[in-house]
Amino acid sequence: MNYDEPVKYWDYLPAYFRNRQEILKITDEVFSSGRLILGSRVDSFEKNFAKFCGTAFGIGVNSCTDALFLALKALGIKEGDEVITVSNTAVPTVAAIRAAGATPVFVDVEPDTYLMNTSLLERLVSIRTRCIIPVHLCGQAVSMGPLLDIAAKHGLSVIEDCAQAAGASYKGTRVGSFGQIGAFSFYPTKILGAFGDAGMLTTSSEQIAGHLRCLRFYGMKGEYYSEEEGYNSRLDELQAAILDFMLIGLEKEVRQRQIIADRYSKGLGGVGDILLPVTQPERDHRYYLYTIRTGRRDELKKFLSGFGIEARINYPYPIHLMRGYAILGYKEGDLPVTERLAEEILSLPMYGDLPMKHVDRVINAVKCFFAGVAS
Repeated sequence: MNYDEPVKYWDYLPAYFRNRQEILKITDEVFSSGRLILGSRVDSFEKNFAKFCGTAFGIGVNSCTDALFLALKALGIKEGDEVITVSNTAVPTVAAIRAAGATPVFVDVEPDTYLMNTSLLERLVSIRTRCIIPVHLCGQAVSMGPLLDIAAKHGLSVIEDCAQAAGASYKGTRVGSFGQIGAFSFYPTKILGAFGDAGMLTTSSEQIAGHLRCLRFYGMKGEYYSEEEGYNSRLDELQAAILDFMLIGLEKEVRQRQIIADRYSKGLGGVGDILLPVTQPERDHRYYLYTIRTGRRDELKKFLSGFGIEARINYPYPIHLMRGYAILGYKEGDLPVTERLAEEILSLPMYGDLPMKHVDRVINAVKCFFAGVAS
């Protein structure tokens, strides 16, 4: 097997070089405009992205972490409140809850989609519960119907963590439009990625949108006067302009990811003990990640690395078992599915410009591993 050329897990350079002239043109226009923060480019992207999601308002911020934190603050989540979410997520989901002063309460996930198991939600609702944060993971939406029913029954707010699933849908409705607020990441690796840090909040409430705009800018509505305690979390003009341009080609990027995922699934079906990604009915899959399960995960990852193939684990450590969150009082065995996934999941290379010869090389290497073939 020829492995002189490495197979990267993700690479932004092909997209950059393909769009280089337009990106340089945008950069020159922004720098020549004399406005670098909260100008017309931010306004344009906010409106276009909100329309894409099916919401009335978009509020640009500097990261999804800040988006989640500001969303919690805007909804009045405070110390003593509980927020139900998952442990099978990136740390920022939980860090934002803690930063707002609230206590995260973890619900286990589905073994096939890795998403929040909504059938387990209601038993975790207490008199202190104020909010649910579903995490749309890997490019697929959580089952929002049952979740919204539970939220309505108990008077709970819903903030969607859409960091990994821009444009994903449930029953034809896109994520970010189900709850009171949606929070998005445009970190460079994301399906819609910036060339730096960037995030977005979506909502259809004019009151919430106004509050979020105030919070992201020191609590100010006018110049040099804070109406409330606020923060510095603004999307800059350059990233907004680039994202506005990249949004135009987003569906093409997703279609290419779906083609790559289909090739993986056809090539790896029935190989070893691999469990392939599952797309549930009434949902689509945007394939931010193509994540498989195998009981031999660590061996396989090492084998692939030996052949120049980069694979990653999203995520190797459940948050509820991390030392940094030991104060929450969880122990091993509390979330059995989440804990098992942390031992078995492996994300294969995935981005729209991933060459098909590299996809085939990954497939062949995985087959060789399970066949006990060294090359």
